Parts: sequence; structure tokens; C-alpha cells
Amino acid sequence: MPMAGEGHAPARLPWWRRLWGSGNRETPWAGDRPRLRRAFDRVLSWLGAAIVLALLIVLAVNIPQGVQATRDHFAKRAPVAPDKVTASRSYPGHKPELAFDKLNNTWWGPGVSQSGQGQWIEARFDEPTRLLDLIITPGMSTHADQLSKSALPHRVEARVTLADGRKVTRGLTLDQGTGGQRRAFRVGKVTAVRFTLESAYQASASKQVAIAEIEFFGPSNAG
Repeated sequence: MPMAGEGHAPARLPWWRRLWGSGNRETPWAGDRPRLRRAFDRVLSWLGAAIVLALLIVLAVNIPQGVQATRDHFAKRAPVAPDKVTASRSYPGHKPELAFDKLNNTWWGPGVSQSGQGQWIEARFDEPTRLLDLIITPGMSTHADQLSKSALPHRVEARVTLADGRKVTRGLTLDQGTGGQRRAFRVGKVTAVRFTLESAYQASASKQVAIAEIEFFGPSNAG
């Protein structure tokens, strides 16, 4: 600061000192310790606010999905029957409807030997239906002595048609054993599910894949 004489306008600061508005700040007195990196602190504050806002938006968007997932988890299950059943092909006397007749001593088979890769069976619903679980019973029946009479589905691709027309794919891997095998199958509201065979246990030239039963479960209206 000038001690005597006329005051002179301060010289223009170089460009690197004018960054972040440093030219507008008052020059500190000797002995003062000014706060450093004010501009950087301001940037951090804005960044933190942006992150909090983004988290709030994501939370608001996902709340309905979280609520629905919680309802699905605790919902009481009820059987759901398809309105129409078709298949790529069927062995004579073992039409696709037999896989949905709630009897485990009847079965559907594609009528081709080995794993039947690429053969499919499809269930359709007249109204969009919410599905939560699935039970597949492999083989010709649930009796152990019947297990070796057919090939058993191993990997199955489930292609789901949703109510809005979108299609999603789920992979199912079954165990080599008798009885129904339950799998979580929360796919929302659907109009069709196609099961395509990909591989099989005990596949041979003298056997075909057999599926005794396919059962769907959705939320109970009494839940």
C-alpha cells in the first residue's frame, strides 16, 4: 500500500492470476493467513450436490421396482395355467398339453432322438399374467425306475414375451433327478413363455427328451 504521494491505480494482473476470480479478492495484510483453494472447494461443493441429486433421482425412479420386488418376495404363490400350448413337434400320443395337465405320469416329447436341441414347447396366456416361480418335472414320470427310459432336459432356454411386446431370455439349468424342480421365475407380466431344449442328460440315439410337467406360479389373489 502506498505510504505517501498520490495513489496509483493497481496495474492489471497477469492472466494466470485473474483465473477463478482471484483479481477481485482483497490483498491480505501481512501476517494474515488467507484460505487457500477457494475455487477448488467451490467445485467440490457443486460436485457433491450433483452426486446427491443424482442419487435422489435414481432412488425415486427405482422405488416402485423395489416395492414390487418386496411384494413378489413375500407374496403367497398360486398355480397359473396357460390358455394355449404349442410345440415345435410332438411324439405321437404325447402332445404338448400333457406337460401342463397337472399329472406327473404323462409327458411331452419332441419325437427326435439325442438331446432334441432346438425343439421347443410354448405356453400362452390370453391376458398378461405375472409369474413368480416355475417347476419343471423332467422325464416320463416321478418314479426312479422310469428315469432311465428317456433323456432328461439339462439346459433349457426360456424366451419370455412380456405384455408390452418385449422379449427377454432366461437360462434354466436342471438337475439330473426325479421330481419337480422349482426355479425362481420373476419375469413380470407375460403373454407367452417358450422353452427351447439346449442339452440333455442320458442322450442317445434310442432315447428322446421327455418333460412330465411344467407348472407356473403367480401371486395369490388372497395374499
